[in-house]
Amino acid sequence: MGFFDMFKVNSVSTEELTELINNGAFLVDVRSPGEFAGGSAKGAVNIPLDQVTQQLDKFKNKENIIVFCRSGNRSGQAKSILENQGIKNVTNGGTWDAVASLQK
Repeated sequence: MGFFDMFKVNSVSTEELTELINNGAFLVDVRSPGEFAGGSAKGAVNIPLDQVTQQLDKFKNKENIIVFCRSGNRSGQAKSILENQGIKNVTNGGTWDAVASLQK
């Protein structure tokens, strides 16, 4: 893996991400509560990165999950944590404003 691959935010296209959002994906902002209070995607829940493992129940039985943050870094970590816990339907949406911009 090259240096820049570590910073690749989306492994899905904008079209795929838009479709997931439009189909009611569970939107999770993994930023801090203070950052979340400053704005987020419509309908998103705030589960800060350091609380993801304690709140796994909120992710179970969701058809699709999109995690996002300020830059895509914390959401990438959240995706890894969830996948390591057996939750496989997780997409790193990247930044919260990118996710918000794709909403209807």
